[in-house]
Amino acid sequence: MSVTVRTDVRAHVKRRYGTRPTTTVRSEHVRVGAANAEAPLAHAVRRLGWRVYATNHTAEEVGLSQGVAAYRSEYLIEQGFGRLKGRSLSLMPLFVPYEHRVVGLLCLLSIALRVFVLMQCVVRRNLQTIGATLTGISPGQPGRQTAKPTTEMMLSAFRGVTLSRIRIDGKLHECLTPLNGVQKRLLALMEVPLESYNRLVT
Repeated sequence: MSVTVRTDVRAHVKRRYGTRPTTTVRSEHVRVGAANAEAPLAHAVRRLGWRVYATNHTAEEVGLSQGVAAYRSEYLIEQGFGRLKGRSLSLMPLFVPYEHRVVGLLCLLSIALRVFVLMQCVVRRNLQTIGATLTGISPGQPGRQTAKPTTEMMLSAFRGVTLSRIRIDGKLHECLTPLNGVQKRLLALMEVPLESYNRLVT
């Protein structure tokens, strides 16, 4: 855009009135104009929506669509940092008074982060292998399908599962919430045997 600003200054005499003397009053009128710079605008419009991708593969090995799909599916380490600092692992804000406790907490959360990433990777790989999608893990949208579920979405499907231990007349009784179909399928996709869950009360 090319912008022009024009200021017009006008002066007029305000005549004397009673005890008020004659004065000169100045007023300014500003006009602003704008016009498209056609050549730079055309150049910018021509490049709208363009993105540059680079790869060490030849065009015969990897086509454009394959290259874009690989780029969009790439692992980003920032996602792990986001989980550490976000609600998933809640590293921030950190209020630990002793340095050795800070180190211990970071080690524990880094192990948890690896479990998050591994769980997500295994489930997505198995879904891709069988060419299937997952439903019933999106809050408020039970019919929504996804082939790339996040660990947070999968863990939310297990919300409400409880293990209760009650001692009656000196005898311990245990009660474990039975799994529904979605939860059983998630365990299968995670490659966790259902017996491992059932053994929690045996």
